[in-house]
Amino acid sequence: MSQSQFSLLSKERTIAGEGFNRWLVPPAALAIHLCIGMAYGFSVFWLPLSKAIGLDKPLACAKDMGLIEELFATNCDWKVSTLGLMYTLFFIFLGCSAALFGGWLERAGPRKAGVVSALCWCGGLVISALGVYVHQAWLLWVGGGVIGGIGLGLGYISPVSTLIKWFPDKRGMATGMAIMGFGGGAMIGAPLADWLMRHFATPTSVGVWETFLCMAAIYFVFMMAGAFGYRVPASGWKPAGWTPPASQGSNTMITSKHVHLSKAWKTPQFWLIWAVLCLNVSAGIGILGMASPLLQEVFAGKLIGLNDIGFNDLTTAQKAQIATIAAGFTGLLSLFNIGGRFFWATCSDYIGRKGTYFIFFVLGGILYASIPSTAQAGSQGLFVLFFCIILSMYGGGFATVPAYLADMFGSQMVGAIHGRLLTAWATAGVLGPVLITYIRESKLAAGVPKAEVYNETMYILAGMLVLGFICNLLVRPVKDSVFMTDEELAAERKLAHDRVAASATDSAGVAVAGTPTSPVLVMFAWLAVGIPMLIGISITLQKAVILFK
Repeated sequence: MSQSQFSLLSKERTIAGEGFNRWLVPPAALAIHLCIGMAYGFSVFWLPLSKAIGLDKPLACAKDMGLIEELFATNCDWKVSTLGLMYTLFFIFLGCSAALFGGWLERAGPRKAGVVSALCWCGGLVISALGVYVHQAWLLWVGGGVIGGIGLGLGYISPVSTLIKWFPDKRGMATGMAIMGFGGGAMIGAPLADWLMRHFATPTSVGVWETFLCMAAIYFVFMMAGAFGYRVPASGWKPAGWTPPASQGSNTMITSKHVHLSKAWKTPQFWLIWAVLCLNVSAGIGILGMASPLLQEVFAGKLIGLNDIGFNDLTTAQKAQIATIAAGFTGLLSLFNIGGRFFWATCSDYIGRKGTYFIFFVLGGILYASIPSTAQAGSQGLFVLFFCIILSMYGGGFATVPAYLADMFGSQMVGAIHGRLLTAWATAGVLGPVLITYIRESKLAAGVPKAEVYNETMYILAGMLVLGFICNLLVRPVKDSVFMTDEELAAERKLAHDRVAASATDSAGVAVAGTPTSPVLVMFAWLAVGIPMLIGISITLQKAVILFK
């Protein structure tokens, strides 16, 4: 009997017995995703950190100082552009770690992956706090960007395979619930960070390193609770009263077999879905990053009732007014990004994953192509509505793709396959923002009015969605020769430490959980993640109300 079989982190210890309530797993996943989702809200730290030494205003570095020198400088403040590279590192290492460690996760189990994620993400925050305290930017990059980014990747994919196996009847809804948490993390974390920085601010500190330490402690508690809340079902488990359809009928896109990771990523289906995700995310992520300046530059004075005044002609006070309105617009988009993850993923359980992406590409393409004329007509309400729908489909794309992969390749290694696919996100995270920023700058340099600099971008994004439509159209069921044989599947399940549903003990004779789950525990778990989410939604709605005044 190996020592690992007694470990609290071993996968054998997480196999649920009879009576376990599967509705305990989604809040465990949300507890982790809501914490790591703060990566989206890290921009709240940039301005305070840019005056960490100057305090009242930034203390600029020498003009001839290069980036490498700035990383080690202790006598001047960091530029926002330097700090912003940490955001890029987050998502590069998220994609890389998800791709590299997905196979390990399937065999080690979600609990061990969740614990490692908590150590990396929260440990990265602690290292970042040290970097702020000693004023070394490279520690921010290594701690938050690299180590924290690895934590993001492991935390993001940790529940995917588990949720799909617990909810074979509601794959889209289950993954939508968890991935909704990643989109909502900043909605909770950004206001918390702002409050903490104001609380810890002193005449000699902007309060950032103290905030990092405090948030690391809070997140560690929640993430560890989530990791230890994970349970995996025994092989062959299915919900009471649910029978897998004997015939898939017209829905031939759902398989009951399984493809190994080593073969899945070599299939045309994998790369077509990779392109589908990349194109959908590229279109949305660029808009999400430019939402505030986009609304301000397109509508300018119209936002405050000055219909004939362009952005460059506004006074400083007027620009501050429209910046507040744009912040409400950004918050509203975040809500639709979050809500779309659950809504569209749940819809995909009824209309299919392929059909859901068809809606994304057809409706999204029409909306993008309509935005220039909507802006020209001054239809602020339609403009806002169109972007809210677009961002809902951006979030929906993230939440629907794990179920799409499970339909195509089976559930045995879907977490590992999903990890490989997330390289599409890393690619889109560079492609989308660079495309929008480059076109905007080139148009401004050519003398195009600010209200019109985004027109060509919208048409290009619509064209990208047309390409996505074609890729989605080409997705076909996987060939039978690619699936694992019964012997190969049995061997993989043995490596993954799976247990057959009929047994009440594992192969070493260690008892597994068999006591019926208390309804009180289920209610407490949902309240623990639900209350912070409701607070975040309330704060965001308060900021968004200004749009409609």
